[in-house]
Amino acid sequence: MNVREQYQVKKLTRPIDWTVTVPGSKSMTNRALLIAALSDDEVTLEGVLFSDDSRVFLGSLQSLGFALQIDENKKQVILKGCGGKIPKKEAEIYVGSAGTAARFLTAMLGCSDGTYTILASEQMKKRPMKPLFELLEQMGAEISYLEQEYFLPVRINGCRCRGRLQVNRTDGQISESSLEEQPAYVELDISKSTQFLSAMLLIAPMFAEGIHIHITSEKTDGSYIRITRQMMEEFGVVTEFDGKDYFSPADAVYHKKEYTIEPDMSAACYFYAAAAITGGRALVRNVHKNNTQGDLKFLEVLSKMGAKIVEESEGIAVYGPKQGELKGISVNMNDFSDQTMTLAAIAPFCKDSVHIEGIGHIRLQESDRLHGIATELKRLGIRCEEEEAAITIYPGEPKAGVVETYEDHRMAMAFSLIGLRAEGIVIDHPNCCRKTFENYFELLEELCTNY
Repeated sequence: MNVREQYQVKKLTRPIDWTVTVPGSKSMTNRALLIAALSDDEVTLEGVLFSDDSRVFLGSLQSLGFALQIDENKKQVILKGCGGKIPKKEAEIYVGSAGTAARFLTAMLGCSDGTYTILASEQMKKRPMKPLFELLEQMGAEISYLEQEYFLPVRINGCRCRGRLQVNRTDGQISESSLEEQPAYVELDISKSTQFLSAMLLIAPMFAEGIHIHITSEKTDGSYIRITRQMMEEFGVVTEFDGKDYFSPADAVYHKKEYTIEPDMSAACYFYAAAAITGGRALVRNVHKNNTQGDLKFLEVLSKMGAKIVEESEGIAVYGPKQGELKGISVNMNDFSDQTMTLAAIAPFCKDSVHIEGIGHIRLQESDRLHGIATELKRLGIRCEEEEAAITIYPGEPKAGVVETYEDHRMAMAFSLIGLRAEGIVIDHPNCCRKTFENYFELLEELCTNY
């Protein structure tokens, strides 16, 4: 799609019948890239997502000296792993606005034997990093904050430059410990982002002695953590979890020659939601019920609201209720919060109110998503009530208007759904979707032709 400042969504005149292919999962792409970099041999990754987030991850790995062969047409990356080592001992990387790149690569560099500078976009500079930085400092990393304390950008000397510090679990005191005596022990709060835990789990092969992670927050698990652990296991590293603590064994090694990344379930959900509100059908190729991504739960939500979910040979299809008359719902979306915006966008077309809770953490993502949802729905004339960690949205007829996207790809893509049912919906700065789905609006325009 050509660069546009705004995109006007076409209101549809009849139910859709769409069969769609979506890009690979952003979350799984960046996890696979890190795992491959830490593996003991060459890894071929298929189904790779190419987007702003994955490109800054790939660029960072190249800046660190990893050898990569990249073929965007084939959606393929061949990466030579270095067995838990980083080729260059001094480098500068840029992580853009990618939370996964920022958290995963910071963890890897913080536990290395080199010195690195990590730069980021203005958006990423505002996102939480403190729990991860405090953990790395506890382990012996030296971090210089180049602007604001506990935020990117930073210069970091990895903890293996001079050994690490270990917290004594008995009395809480910090004492010197050699790198090979016993499993590395760290404490971590994941209330603001589970990416901090995924980061530390993913770099487990960097610890020949193993690693033990004690979770101090009330939240101890989540769908993205389970994706992390499953992918690690597929590459040969099994982690244990007892409800509060995670354990990775000594001498863990990633080893796998080929790995195929699943289609992005988050992206698939926009098309499923379109089917639901138009009373039509949408099938997303290669999405099946064994998909490991947490956003698969959104299909359960649509089912409870009146849609029909059918697994076909080509993929899962969603059939919307007649005339898109969906039921209201009350749902906790803590574990699949990326779909909060999607549900919020279709909520005005429901027969009853929609209440979404457990989503306070989305205020700290690419934008304050909870406040953004409330602001934009009210701008379109929809009544809603914003709480600290929840929102209630009432039925209504959206009026024409411009939707501000806050440089947030999910706000842009989700709110485009409103325009399928309401006249005159314009998405401001649609190109922010390049973060995960760069041709989303081009595809949407193609699909809406003749509807």
